[in-house]
Amino acid sequence: MSRTIAVISDTHGKTPEGLLKRIARADEIWHLGDVTRPEILIPIQNLGRPLSVVKGNCDPFGVWPETRDLEREGFTFRLQHHPPAVPLPNRTAILFGHLHYPIDEVDRGMRILNPGAVNGPRNGSQSSFAWLRFPESGSWTWEVETF
Repeated sequence: MSRTIAVISDTHGKTPEGLLKRIARADEIWHLGDVTRPEILIPIQNLGRPLSVVKGNCDPFGVWPETRDLEREGFTFRLQHHPPAVPLPNRTAILFGHLHYPIDEVDRGMRILNPGAVNGPRNGSQSSFAWLRFPESGSWTWEVETF
């Protein structure tokens, strides 16, 4: 059975309707920080999907953890807000926000992924999020979607 995760970041106090319509198709939602106001997660929670959140630099202290390691379909993903300083062993990829533009790179053997920003994109990018998909056993894909 395939699984699809919507990965969002940097909502900065607003959840655009266009985003909600798109991520409603997800089986699960991961937020990589800078929610800013926790109440903006209510429309996302109302979608009825499991939601995992990490703290960004604009988020209240103590509401969410700074990092999460989540295992899905045999792969381990590190969720954090800030760019990784060093590769982490035993992780499939590091997913992070903060920079406000999409990234898909390999750094010192570690895949690092950024979905871009829902609000306030930078470096000429558009508002975006990403799909983390597990189409079949033993594989996964990453696709950034703009809106």
